[in-house]
Amino acid sequence: MIAATRRWFRRNRTNLAIGAGVIGAGYLAGQYVLGKIQEARQRMTEERISKENLRRRFEQNQEDCTYTVLALLPTIREEILEILPVEQITEELQRERQERLKRIGASDAASSELPSVPPSVGDEDGKSISSSSYVHASQVAGSTADGEASPSRPKKSKAQLWQEMKINAITRALTLIYTLSLLTLLTRIQLNLLGRRTYLSSVVAMASPQPAQQSSTISLENKDDDNYENIYGNDFETNRKYLTFSWWLLHRGSKLILERVQAAVKEVFGLVNIREDMSLERLSQLILEVRKKVEGATEQDRQQMRWLEYLLPPQDEEAFVVRQAGSPDGEDSEMDSAYGQQQISGSLRRLLDETSDLIDSPTFSQVLTRLLDAGYSNLVDNRIAVEAFKAGDPSSSGVLGISAYGGESRVSEVVDTKAKLAHILPVFCRQAHVIAAGSGDLEAVDGVTGGGNDYLTVLDGVDQLSAFAAVIYSSNFEQEVAEGAKESNAADAPRNATYQSTNTHGPHPMAQVPETQPTELAEGLLRNERDIVSASAAGANVSSGEEPGPSSDLEAAWKKALLAEDGK
Repeated sequence: MIAATRRWFRRNRTNLAIGAGVIGAGYLAGQYVLGKIQEARQRMTEERISKENLRRRFEQNQEDCTYTVLALLPTIREEILEILPVEQITEELQRERQERLKRIGASDAASSELPSVPPSVGDEDGKSISSSSYVHASQVAGSTADGEASPSRPKKSKAQLWQEMKINAITRALTLIYTLSLLTLLTRIQLNLLGRRTYLSSVVAMASPQPAQQSSTISLENKDDDNYENIYGNDFETNRKYLTFSWWLLHRGSKLILERVQAAVKEVFGLVNIREDMSLERLSQLILEVRKKVEGATEQDRQQMRWLEYLLPPQDEEAFVVRQAGSPDGEDSEMDSAYGQQQISGSLRRLLDETSDLIDSPTFSQVLTRLLDAGYSNLVDNRIAVEAFKAGDPSSSGVLGISAYGGESRVSEVVDTKAKLAHILPVFCRQAHVIAAGSGDLEAVDGVTGGGNDYLTVLDGVDQLSAFAAVIYSSNFEQEVAEGAKESNAADAPRNATYQSTNTHGPHPMAQVPETQPTELAEGLLRNERDIVSASAAGANVSSGEEPGPSSDLEAAWKKALLAEDGK
């Protein structure tokens, strides 16, 4: 039996060997395939979690931008309302009318009007003033006190007061729309740049291996200088100083914008009589003329318009801005100036330079135009049309509103309705407070309902703004990684000698990362980020013919984001 079995194995040893080899190879191949499938599943799960985490971070960042703008709006409102106190002019007109009625009697009021204001309109103008529903509650007491404290001021005629009120009321509302749009864009740029650095530093920190010795020993190294947040410029002090540069727009840039808008309003509305029966279309055309003088009449003019001087200070003024944010007394001295210059670190310098590049890019001008279109549409189509021209509810009309540089308009709905400019001015005055209303400020504005700033809500709903923010959040990862590694190497060189006696845990963790890891990490991040850009840019309808040739990575990414919806 044993011999027979031995002979059988000897005769079939080749077949048995082949069979065993096939079975073994099949087993190994199966294990390899299963391993690859498991790796693919794990990689897909990690990518899905990473994308979801990134999307959540991005969306939270945009909400933070909105809350930041709401917190800064009261500062702008105080600046603009202090320069253009329309409420004081209103009270002067009211006092002038009351004194006139007391002096000559109510029966002779119509015959005693100034020649520049015919009697047929005097009572209507008085009604538009006496309503005073557009006067902000917080301004009544202050403006009254100012009026009583300065009786020696030269008394102006009624015509002069109306002319001044017309220019100031329109200028104030339009200036606040420009300032709100610019503040929204500046805040998006700042917080998305910082959000990108925060995300990058956290991902690099998690992806980098930590030395085993540090887990069981106490480290006395300077972690405030060595951590990855500082390497990528994400330290608290740099972020704080960078965010304080919005001070320039709040206190300087807004005044420069006001001067520019006021000159345009005087040129366009200066000869318009307050007694004129004006249609909504006529008012829209006048506002369009103001916009052309402020922004530019053609697409090329708008692309060449530089908004940087309104948003960020020149380099010789940067120390002043840092000093204003750092010293409560705000005193100016050579020592403070030198100290402020020293505070512009390399990380802060890169942030400011990248912000300047973004502001000077053609994309910025394009997005700003869309924001201004939305803001003016909300003012003219949704507010003035309803409150002054008694139009229907714009939300039920289904029309998107006017666009100053093309697009549909709902002026045809009220083409036969006209209103005197004197009756439209109260809407401008009231909307100025609404445009610059922060959280909870709308309750103090008479005749305004709603729990939020609808102008800011309209701006946040512009698709191009979300796409622009997504491009900022997802661009320049390779440069950030390279500069972070360069700063790490430069910072480690002097520190190796300083901490040689105390550093017992080996080299910095960054030195243990393979040289190819930053590039691979950046490529992986960019793959995920481009998906987010495409998703965030959905619905942004901008034709490729309007886009200028991409002059940088930002322009290329922006073009891809805007064309994502078309499947290109």
